[in-house]
Amino acid sequence: MDLLTLLFEKKLADSLTFPETISASWLAEGVLQLIPYERKSRSLVISVGIHGNETAPIEILIQLLAQLADGTLTLENNLLIIFGNLPAMRVNRRYLHNDLNRMFGGRYLDFPQGNERSRAAELENVVRRFFAEPSVSSTNIRWHIDLHTAIRASHHEQFALLPAQGRPFSAEFMQWLSDSDIEALVYHKEKGGTFSHFLGENFGADSCTMEIGKVMPFGKNDLKRFQKIIEALRSLIVSSQITARTKPELKHYRVVDSIIKSDDSFQLHIPVDTMNFTELPEGFEIASQRDRHWKITSSVNFILFPNAEVANGLRAGLLLALNKKNN
Repeated sequence: MDLLTLLFEKKLADSLTFPETISASWLAEGVLQLIPYERKSRSLVISVGIHGNETAPIEILIQLLAQLADGTLTLENNLLIIFGNLPAMRVNRRYLHNDLNRMFGGRYLDFPQGNERSRAAELENVVRRFFAEPSVSSTNIRWHIDLHTAIRASHHEQFALLPAQGRPFSAEFMQWLSDSDIEALVYHKEKGGTFSHFLGENFGADSCTMEIGKVMPFGKNDLKRFQKIIEALRSLIVSSQITARTKPELKHYRVVDSIIKSDDSFQLHIPVDTMNFTELPEGFEIASQRDRHWKITSSVNFILFPNAEVANGLRAGLLLALNKKNN
């Protein structure tokens, strides 16, 4: 039986064994802590499935997990593996009740009881436990890679969003992002309820939300399209050198406004097949509702994650500006 099926049938914890050099502990369903017996200087969190229908990252992490179990990959860092929203994954839905990736940093308390509220609280607690481990708490390098796929196609198929924080990201982290061959970086300017923001704000981790492609059903992903991302993740796990960047120079965007849907009068004035990072003309009204209109200005030219179907009170899109110089 394959590991993904075992995960879905709640049998994975009883089926996996690891080399004697690794201490393995399941901290919650779908949350596996792997710590080498020899002390390491980096602590790494890799999370997937925070949105249950974003399947390519889940399949990639299952592949890496199998290689750790059979010894093909030698673990050289403290590692926390998180399969996020398991009930949503099992039914191939983004979420069951509420968007899990808007609920971290205690924001789940503002949501009604449901699957995602309970899981957000649980994931916050297991991350705290991981970083409190004696072999982990003393490390001075903490990274978090939260892997996703986008609902719609993108002009930049692979990109990362960096949460707002009051300190610079490490040069090593930024170099790793570049060498992973993603095409763009998007810099948030405000705090948010994402998992990546939670780890950065509360644990000092260099953290990102990495979008690696488009949403596809399980079994329909061509993992060959993600070979450089897979190589980059393997390099973190085994502390090896990743091959240098092969794509053109990274583009850097900054978020200048969030489009928040407040009520049912909300409308997006763009075609439903508009791609992420689509450039829009100055003066164009991209969205409206009873009390607000969003127009493109000379310094706000691009749309990211447009989605009129989100629940009231949630983000229906981001407006971006392209930085002329790299950050």
